[in-house]
Amino acid sequence: MKISHIEHLGIAVQSIEKSLPYFENVLGLKCYNVEEVADQKVKTAFLKCGEVKLELLEPTCPESTIQKWLDKGNKGIHHIAFAIEDGVANALAECDEKGIRLIDAAPRKGAENLNIAFLHPKSTEGILTELCEH
Repeated sequence: MKISHIEHLGIAVQSIEKSLPYFENVLGLKCYNVEEVADQKVKTAFLKCGEVKLELLEPTCPESTIQKWLDKGNKGIHHIAFAIEDGVANALAECDEKGIRLIDAAPRKGAENLNIAFLHPKSTEGILTELCEH
């Protein structure tokens, strides 16, 4: 697997509208894209910090995995996403060969039209890991 850079950090929030003032007015970052990813039951907002994007993740329903994560008392950084140069499908096959537990057996569409897949935190030092490709 060839990782080129950190694609984004996913940050779980209860409300993008209530969270954006901190990122924009205090940190001076600007939101450049808001979209809903219906099949993942989230609304996302993207901000850039240098070359790294921050993705705010707001649940759109109680069944959202983000809502369930928040309901457990978690908040803040939810996952780290890496940009994969040699394809997410190849990276998944390599991870599977190395005994890494996969959440996604095949790539799927995510926000910003990326092909994405997740690795289970029980196999990745407790870090929910997203693999992305444009």
